[in-house]
Amino acid sequence: MILALDQGTTSSRAIVFDNRATVIAQAQQEFPQLYPGDGMVEHRPEDLWEVTYRVARMAVREAIDRGGRIAALGLTNQRETTLIWDRDTGEAIHNAIVWQDRRTAGLCRDMKAAGQEPEITKRTGLLLDPYFSASKIKWILDNVDGARERAKKGKLAFGTVDSYLIWKLTGGRVHATDATNASRTSLFNIHSQQWDEELLLMFAIPKSLLPEVRDCAADYGVTARGLFDEAIPISGVAGDQQAAAFGQCCFAPGDIKSTYGTGCFMLLNTGADAVTSQNRLLTTVGYRLKGQVSYALEGSIFVAGAAVQWLRDQMKFIKTAPDSEGVARSLGDNAGVYLVPAFTGLGAPHWQPEVRGALFGMTRATGQAEIVRAALESVCYQTADLLAAMQQDGVAPGRLKVDGGMVGNDWVLQYLSDILGLEVSRPRVMETTALGAAFLAGIKAGIFGGPEEIGKVWQQEQQFSPAMAELERVRLLSGWQRAVNAAKVFSE
Repeated sequence: MILALDQGTTSSRAIVFDNRATVIAQAQQEFPQLYPGDGMVEHRPEDLWEVTYRVARMAVREAIDRGGRIAALGLTNQRETTLIWDRDTGEAIHNAIVWQDRRTAGLCRDMKAAGQEPEITKRTGLLLDPYFSASKIKWILDNVDGARERAKKGKLAFGTVDSYLIWKLTGGRVHATDATNASRTSLFNIHSQQWDEELLLMFAIPKSLLPEVRDCAADYGVTARGLFDEAIPISGVAGDQQAAAFGQCCFAPGDIKSTYGTGCFMLLNTGADAVTSQNRLLTTVGYRLKGQVSYALEGSIFVAGAAVQWLRDQMKFIKTAPDSEGVARSLGDNAGVYLVPAFTGLGAPHWQPEVRGALFGMTRATGQAEIVRAALESVCYQTADLLAAMQQDGVAPGRLKVDGGMVGNDWVLQYLSDILGLEVSRPRVMETTALGAAFLAGIKAGIFGGPEEIGKVWQQEQQFSPAMAELERVRLLSGWQRAVNAAKVFSE
């Protein structure tokens, strides 16, 4: 069996799969989100480790009780989130700065004004935005007493969450990352597949901080003595969105998937070609096996499931996330209400970190139900923005594979199909992020063959087909565009 650790933005999940990709055991636990200031989002590093280790122990124990043996460990993680720790003690020198965090917007704006974005994009496939790791690393080095001096002396280590967990899992013996996570830092040249000296100079980051970059299916060491009953080889690593694409078997150029977790992320396989978008999408590493890179175009939405959490935790409009489906179904329409959930700025294709969330179209009759439905609809509208950008780049997909926590909501998937005018396909195993990590670990461990063999395992659970009239679809999308434009104007 294979243990897959899925360390996400709001929770950590451990799933044990057998060699037929069937779920044998699983455990999940949420952890606190920290908001120390406007546009700031942090995690306590000890929470990331302790919660991940706790659910791993629970899932492994259940699998062993069922007669299984854990042959390999695959790891997938929230990307771009940045940690720096002491190489001797393993203690982080600052809270993890989460991918949603916008504190470095001013730095990025200044670098854009200095004309540095085109060169960064040329080398990394990314835009110059606080979303990515490099500006977060620079902020920690510049704002934690003594950090820059310690970094120059080689006493500190940087990592995205995968690197940090690998360090913890191996007892500090391995400081490594995979090519997909490296490609999200703004420091990795996706064409040469190396850390880029020019980018390190731009962001004033010492190279000694950085982990070794390995394939997605590779040797990442074994778990330290005492963590589990037996040492487990760590043999698969990928950032969460690339892992989801791998779990969805998006192996051929043109295959496309969209994952709905805290945010929403659409990846399109472009094969061996690192396609440059003309519509502010990202070029990224889809996966790297045996040194061969498969590239992808990506569109990133910062708030998807996070909008439902906002409804539940801040607004108290619903008690649980699944309650939102019944609320949406209770309305015949939304009476013209739109929510632009730019709580941490607008992602693709806008890339405007200063924009803030807004509600439009309310009347005296507007109640909680309309706002709940508007939050769900906003996820579909934002997906439509991404798909339109991809279509302008010459992509015409026939269907969209979806996964993540939100896709258990049938109402959302039907509305998504209607708004996109596309077939939407939900897989039998909806937690495809963890499945992708398991596939990668299984390839290195010899449990699975390559992508061709894995492609035979994928199964569809349900397909949703568009049923909305074209004029209605155009009307709703037009209203959404007006709302987004108004939010931009308000934030100027």
